[in-house]
Amino acid sequence: MIDRGDGIRLAADHTPGRGPTILFLPGYMSDMSGTKAQALKRWAHATGRACLLLDYSGCGASEGDFDSGGIRRWAADARAVADALAPGPLIPVGSSMGGWIMLHLALADPARVAALVGIAAAPDFTRWGLSLSADDVERLAHQGFTTRPSAYAESPYRYSRALIEDAKAACLLDTQIPLDCPVRLLHGEEDPDVPWSVSQRLMAQLRSTDVQLTLVKGGDHRLSTPADLALLERTLESLSP
Repeated sequence: MIDRGDGIRLAADHTPGRGPTILFLPGYMSDMSGTKAQALKRWAHATGRACLLLDYSGCGASEGDFDSGGIRRWAADARAVADALAPGPLIPVGSSMGGWIMLHLALADPARVAALVGIAAAPDFTRWGLSLSADDVERLAHQGFTTRPSAYAESPYRYSRALIEDAKAACLLDTQIPLDCPVRLLHGEEDPDVPWSVSQRLMAQLRSTDVQLTLVKGGDHRLSTPADLALLERTLESLSP
């Protein structure tokens, strides 16, 4: 557990190895026990690469209040864990919302980031993917959160006032994103949650001239089949031979 500096302890799993540390950033209401995170850990161990997994505050095994979290708070959590366990170069791998967090992490310290890999990256998802009804607005005002059914969990996903308020200042897709490192974006052609046009828009807004978008025919949102995981491994090998 890593103290982020205010007494909140963050859960992390560090695999030492060579090359830039592969830092996996989970999606919304996900954690480091997920399929992609654990597959990356096994691959890193088998190939001798450095790998770092973490849970954001309020998620998984980390301490903290989930409803107090937001994109910039969770990006700061990731940076605190990386500073403590893997202070050298990083290759952040952001899954869904983790793709938004990886951009903020890279913008905070671009010299440290060797490359970026987005898996169904979902920057600005509160703007294009979370339409709020009048009832939602009332619930946010009075109870501090609203909910949505999810195909990925038995209980509904919870969206807090803090997340939505922070997101207003955290959105990135309306202007150029001043990052120059290599970026690889993987996206399922049949993703029902994050349209692949979001990755296309992200590619256009990145200042880097080394950006590639790979569309996976028939691919879903998770991209966690054996073939999908093999694509992710090949992508990382190409960035960190």
